Amino acid sequence: MKSSSSTIILPSFLRKTMKAYALKSEIRAIGCELNRIGRSRNWKLSADKYQLQNIIEFIEQSNEDSWQWLAKHLRKQQESLTHDDLMFIAKQNAGITVNQLIAKTDCTAAQARRVIDELEFM
Repeated sequence: MKSSSSTIILPSFLRKTMKAYALKSEIRAIGCELNRIGRSRNWKLSADKYQLQNIIEFIEQSNEDSWQWLAKHLRKQQESLTHDDLMFIAKQNAGITVNQLIAKTDCTAAQARRVIDELEFM
């Protein structure tokens, strides 16, 4: 399933981020484009919603506090996920609970229950 790519501006990316080289490397390894905007402090990230989710998960699993602002920023930028998007995420995380799906995707409880119920009947 191919998702459309979005561009997100990351203000003062390097100034807010310790160990930026490691974070930039992982973001690019996930398949995203990360480029500085001209000579400014700002950077732009081009990624689809699955790649954004992978970046958020990587940051949350890391022990680097200075990266948490980026996870928060990306969560705000994510467009709402469709039912198919939620199904895809749930399938990738076998045994995920309703509460875990809500926490991971910021979907409603009703959306999460519907996805989990459908997966159980597959």
